[in-house]
Amino acid sequence: MTAREEILGRIRRALGPAATPAGPHPGYDRQVVPVDSGPLVELLAERLRDYKALVHVVPTAEIPATIAAALERRGARAMVAPAGVPDAWLTPGVDWHRDTPPLTARELDHADGVLTGSAVAIAVTGTIVLDGTAGQGRRAVTLVPDHHLCVVRTVVPDVADALALLAADRPLTWISGPSATSDIELDRVEGVHGPRILEVVLAFDG
Repeated sequence: MTAREEILGRIRRALGPAATPAGPHPGYDRQVVPVDSGPLVELLAERLRDYKALVHVVPTAEIPATIAAALERRGARAMVAPAGVPDAWLTPGVDWHRDTPPLTARELDHADGVLTGSAVAIAVTGTIVLDGTAGQGRRAVTLVPDHHLCVVRTVVPDVADALALLAADRPLTWISGPSATSDIELDRVEGVHGPRILEVVLAFDG
């Protein structure tokens, strides 16, 4: 048995019998599985931290307070929030731009960051997937600002589980940590192809 098979086996044993999808999430056009497994959340958080993302694991009720604290730490004053991001997540005192009509690249670049939801996250690979549905916005919104604050409420074990939830005709963005690249001498440079800072709020009730 490989290490990967062992990890997946432990996760499946911890989850028990397969859960029935909880019904459509507001704004989504597919069935989703709620975050209800401690082992999955812990594994996802570990993988994200390996990628140098900032991670906060909190109860769902604490999402607004966690967002507010994250923005205060960064001194954020102007943030982008795509249509569909809940009003309760929008911290008072911050200048929120809804990207409706679409903001220009210059406007996105001048923002302190962007706040989005997510479609699903994959525990084993530490990958967050956006599919452009409500609360996630178009790709430019999460590629141009330097700071991406992302709320994750749905976690699955592996890529195959994520694909079962995602619509093939949606524009998918797969995020594994902040943007980073290396030259031939392996000098790491962050922020070339996307935000330098990925901050993730894992909303977990369990």
